[in-house]
Amino acid sequence: MTQDILWFSELGLKDLERVGGKNASLGELVQNLSSAGVQVPDGFATTADAYRAFLADSGLDQTIADRLVGLDTDDVTALAAAGHDIRDLIRQTPFLPGFEAQVRDFYQQLVDKHGGSDDLSWAVRSSATAEDLPDASFAGQQETFLNVRGIENILVAIKDVFASLYNDRAIAYRVHHKFEHADVALSAGIQRMVRSDVGASGVMFTMDTESGFRDAVFVTSSYGLGEAVVQGAVNPDEFYVFKPALEAGRPAILKRGLGEKALQMTYTSSREVGRTVDFVPVEASLRNKFSLNDDDVEQLARYAVAIEKHYGRPMDIEWGKDGVDGGLYILQARPETVQSRRSTGSLSRFRLSGTSRVLAEGRAIGQRIGAGNVRILTGIEQMAAFKTGDVLVADMTDPDWEPIMKRAAAIVTNRGGRTCHAAIIARELGIPAVVGAGNATEILADVPAVTVSCADGETGVIYEGILDFTAEETEIAQLPDAPVKVMMNVGTPEQAFTFAQLPNQGVGLARLEFIINRQIGVHPKALLNLDDQPADIKAEINERIAAYGSPRDYYIKRLAEGVSIIAAAFAPEPVIVRMSDFKSNEYANLIGGPAYEPHEENPMIGFRGASRYLDPSFRDCFDLECDALAYVRNEMGLTNVKLMIPFVRTLDEARGVIELLAENGLKRGENGLEVIMMCELPSNALLADEFLDYFDGFSIGSNDMTQLTLGLDRDSGIVSGGFDERDPAVKKLLSMAISACNARGKYVGICGQGPSDHADFAEWLVQEGISSVSLNPDTVVDTWLRLTGTTAAELTAVG
Repeated sequence: MTQDILWFSELGLKDLERVGGKNASLGELVQNLSSAGVQVPDGFATTADAYRAFLADSGLDQTIADRLVGLDTDDVTALAAAGHDIRDLIRQTPFLPGFEAQVRDFYQQLVDKHGGSDDLSWAVRSSATAEDLPDASFAGQQETFLNVRGIENILVAIKDVFASLYNDRAIAYRVHHKFEHADVALSAGIQRMVRSDVGASGVMFTMDTESGFRDAVFVTSSYGLGEAVVQGAVNPDEFYVFKPALEAGRPAILKRGLGEKALQMTYTSSREVGRTVDFVPVEASLRNKFSLNDDDVEQLARYAVAIEKHYGRPMDIEWGKDGVDGGLYILQARPETVQSRRSTGSLSRFRLSGTSRVLAEGRAIGQRIGAGNVRILTGIEQMAAFKTGDVLVADMTDPDWEPIMKRAAAIVTNRGGRTCHAAIIARELGIPAVVGAGNATEILADVPAVTVSCADGETGVIYEGILDFTAEETEIAQLPDAPVKVMMNVGTPEQAFTFAQLPNQGVGLARLEFIINRQIGVHPKALLNLDDQPADIKAEINERIAAYGSPRDYYIKRLAEGVSIIAAAFAPEPVIVRMSDFKSNEYANLIGGPAYEPHEENPMIGFRGASRYLDPSFRDCFDLECDALAYVRNEMGLTNVKLMIPFVRTLDEARGVIELLAENGLKRGENGLEVIMMCELPSNALLADEFLDYFDGFSIGSNDMTQLTLGLDRDSGIVSGGFDERDPAVKKLLSMAISACNARGKYVGICGQGPSDHADFAEWLVQEGISSVSLNPDTVVDTWLRLTGTTAAELTAVG
């Protein structure tokens, strides 16, 4: 008898033609990674030859070929009719007796191995011979059936899996990627179900899916079965794990993002194939908590790194946590097919020429911009109305919509995270998408046209109307050496991975107050005195901190996350983190802030910087900042982080802050710690040598230095015309500061706006002996070229 079925333990990547990509990969995992502790539920696979014999013996192969002759897959009506006819024919055709007997035999052996109960649940998965390849994902093209119980239902599910090779989306995908229909065969995998219906599950990538950053594992997680995450039915939790810290045995979670997780997919009592799972609401008390703890996240990341190392390429992995035995299991692993194939010799940058009213926001996919007429779809029957260049708007995308998705200018969904179906397909097609946009289908119902921008970080924005935008391609592989170190100002952690792809020698300014404002949003005093807050503020704060152990834990962890993700993105290059430099009016804008901040007529020269840190009223707040930075450096091992102290008015303040840092575990010189001073006051330049007794160098803040030297407020329309960093008085003070640092052999850089705005100012700084210039990311390449005397045209010619 021909062997139509093989155990996963008999399979490996060499068997792709025998059992398809998914099942070959499962076998590879079972054979090679079990010894590394990677748990994969066992099972068996039907062979591609068995599928071909099924079609050939019944004559279905020729019938199918005849039905597809001349089919225009862009004609969605004709496509749907052809797919329906073929699937019905396959379902109505009986299996060959020998094949069915083998399925029954292998199933019984598997049941016996797991206790003998016929009520055990199984997954019946599709695995195509052209699936999960390094250059084509075929993501979600064929069907998977979950919680299948009993041999008769297993046989029905296998037949449905065979039929799904001719889903409308699968037919169109093969045509689009130039695969011959008859060249693709199908294998069904029967795998023990992990009880993630009462646990959690999700998807993880061994690289960042948006930027292609390779040193992080990106994990998504939600309650219940993983199909909810894959389909985009939920907005999941998200985690980033730093591979080098993981390998060193250190705390490695760079970021935790709490998802809404409104629904979960769970088992039903029905045994009918296709009706065995359903969505139920997640309890309100669970939505504000993470679906995984830190230990589970890091263990999954270890599995991911082991899998990536074995396969030798970035991977896309589905996982499940069993709510009964508590185990973490790998359910599928396939090559990542978008970012890993992207060219690294150039950088694409999309920019809006202007903005309009913001209609909705969500998670940005694709770092691009698209615009067009709004087309809201609620069902497959509306596909025929979709026109090329429309913006597809839906609650969540259906895999059957893929024939029209490739014609969309952009995609917007109410639900879904960065690993859902809409996100995966949008990346593969090079289309911008905003997923998890809430009630976008309602908001955009009466809007004729929109612009979808995913060009500014992890938040995607839908603007009213069609806006002009530009797309630039910059060659970065051949940049000549610059005469100084070119660093970057990075204010938003969510863009760090993307900015790190630009040519750079580190971060000259990472602003802690930006992280506090965006990722915490609460005044530290209000957190430390939570019980004293008015009821409405206390309720708002409690909602924010629900996923964390305590108010203090929330502040420290969120701050550490923001710093660590920037530090990891640019490691091993230095990242200079400026301690918080909020002014009193800015602190007052945080939740609970008005109760703790004085009213000042001129906050710019008021309660800020070093004097705030040293004031008894703020000391416990500064301790929180120090705890976060000490955790990043001393526990996570990101010692490329340097500290910067802003607005140090006097030598007494300099001495006091250095002592205060040491009391908080941040002793200058210990564990390689360098402390830089923001040189932004005339007193700093006039007493430069004395200040350098306490610091390892200066970072010049040209904005405040100019205002305080010239005695003007650049925000005042009356006098702002006189603001110019190139004024002789300013340049004289800067020259004094630079000379003092160079004489002491200490670092001196500039992180103000001046070098980004004025090429001649940047050139003067180089002549004066500046060590580095820290620029806004959008000016890095242009300023680099000016400093080297190279034009963009010359660079392109060299490339």
